[in-house]
Amino acid sequence: MPDLSAHGVLAGLDEIAGTGRDLRAGGYSRHLWQSAELELRDWFTERAERLGLAVDTDRNGNTWAWWGAPGPDAVVLGSHLDSVPGGGAYDGPLGVVSALEAVARLQAAGFVPGRPCAVLVFAEEEGSRFGVACLGSRLLSGAIDADVARKLTDRSGISLAEAAVTAGLDPAHLGPDQDALGRIGIFLELHVEQGRGLIDLGAPLAVASSILAHGRWRMSFTGQGNHAGATLMAGRRDPMVAAAHAILAVQEAALASTGARATVGRIEAVPGGTNVIPSAVTAWLDARAESDVEARAVVADITGRLQAAHTGCTATVVEESWTGTVTFDPELAARLALTLGGIPALSTGAGHDAGVLAARVPTAMLFVRNPTGISHSPEEFATLADCLAGVEALDTLLRELL
Repeated sequence: MPDLSAHGVLAGLDEIAGTGRDLRAGGYSRHLWQSAELELRDWFTERAERLGLAVDTDRNGNTWAWWGAPGPDAVVLGSHLDSVPGGGAYDGPLGVVSALEAVARLQAAGFVPGRPCAVLVFAEEEGSRFGVACLGSRLLSGAIDADVARKLTDRSGISLAEAAVTAGLDPAHLGPDQDALGRIGIFLELHVEQGRGLIDLGAPLAVASSILAHGRWRMSFTGQGNHAGATLMAGRRDPMVAAAHAILAVQEAALASTGARATVGRIEAVPGGTNVIPSAVTAWLDARAESDVEARAVVADITGRLQAAHTGCTATVVEESWTGTVTFDPELAARLALTLGGIPALSTGAGHDAGVLAARVPTAMLFVRNPTGISHSPEEFATLADCLAGVEALDTLLRELL
């Protein structure tokens, strides 16, 4: 990652470059209420307070930094600081750092906002600890049932409710927060692009038009655990074989549907010994498509293919999260694009907190070009010039909106 501090801008990315480095996976692993993510929360608080912003954490673990007194009809900027396992340096933090930098620039210019303004950091956007993406914004907006959320567990068996207590939150208060949500007049999220759209357009910035329908499903396979050396191949009921058939079915079903994307990125075996036929295997499916109907159809196709597998094992598929197709406020998107000189509009296959909030408040997104086209990987990148273009765009928009 480049040393941005030498340029006097976006120094925040340089300040957190050593936090949460993952030597095994590469990149960064920063997960909700674990050491790296907690360190980033402290960093955000300190950096916001340097700007004179008042910082508080809501009952769902989202952190707000207010420029002036909190109030209704606020312009709220922000993103997230958590990551996928082994993620890149820009996914999430770029939006947070850019928002803080835009506020700093306006303050230095003597600009006085005419309406409330805040920088917001969402909790558990990636869903890497508790399995549900955009958990902080879902809880805030009521897009997930609080009782369901409290029972979510991480890989160590710790529930969200238990983790909330250790983080100083009351788990009984998790859930819809109309007071906090009601303060948002406009939510604007800047994010590094997670794809090649801006590369192909030859443009540094775009405004988001829509987000693909997407969800996560848990595929569970149960067989008979046994000895790897003493059990003949013909007599096995091996759930790993069933899972392997399922993963191939995921690939086949997605390729058969135009524009669909389906991925198995995580798999766990019980008991997990090298010389043990597992008794159970769980694989997690991420499926996305242009419309709700197409995404559901792909998952139905995959499920049908699982039931056709003849492995002597049982298979179940359980939905863990779902977000239908999101269309961002077209009038707001057009206004932002016009203010920024007619920048292009792009749809995205990546989910965001802005997509969750779009059902409740006027919401927009800006994408910053990623010259690698790669995300959720250490190869994710944005040039200094494009990062500066993003900050300048936020500066321009805040002058218009505030």
